[in-house]
Amino acid sequence: MYIPNHFKMDDEELIYEFIEAYGFATLFSQHNGEPCATHLPLMFNKSENALYGHFARPNEQWKDAQNQQVLAVFQGPHCYISPSWYETTNAVPTWNYVSIHLYGEMEIVEDRKIIFDSLNNLVNKYESNDSPYNLKNVEPGFIEGMSKGIVAFRIKITKIEAKAKLSQNHSVERQELIIKNLEKTSIHENIQIAALMKKNLQ
Repeated sequence: MYIPNHFKMDDEELIYEFIEAYGFATLFSQHNGEPCATHLPLMFNKSENALYGHFARPNEQWKDAQNQQVLAVFQGPHCYISPSWYETTNAVPTWNYVSIHLYGEMEIVEDRKIIFDSLNNLVNKYESNDSPYNLKNVEPGFIEGMSKGIVAFRIKITKIEAKAKLSQNHSVERQELIIKNLEKTSIHENIQIAALMKKNLQ
């Protein structure tokens, strides 16, 4: 990923926070000699420096992704930035965003306990605190049957690239104008980008 110095994210904890918050990723690999991508939730295991996830078994991407160098892209908030918000008309439009790229080698996981734990962690992350659903309460036979329809994997992370393009290449005054205009809208991602820009200026 192209990352000019002023857009580079170096704070590891902040990077992990974004991965946690925007866990629905795009996983790229080579399949039959062509680029291939699947959109799926991934769980980051900090102690192992690894990602866990699973394919639907009929998705043939898994068949040759093992032992490949794969790329997982986590896309954070993003929005259009209008030059009409600047103090001059001598400007062009742009886009602000946060994106994290994780590279690593994929291995297929066949250990039933590891597969169940990774699925359980995924469910626990996204179920609300007051939800009555718990994977541990589901009949083991049903879980085992459903598990036959997936292929679980682990990606040992070898490289992280993180970019937060938040108009840092513009003056503070211009950044404040952008924030003011983003906050005038009711678009959720605009508000998120405005909040990130504010935090960056602190």
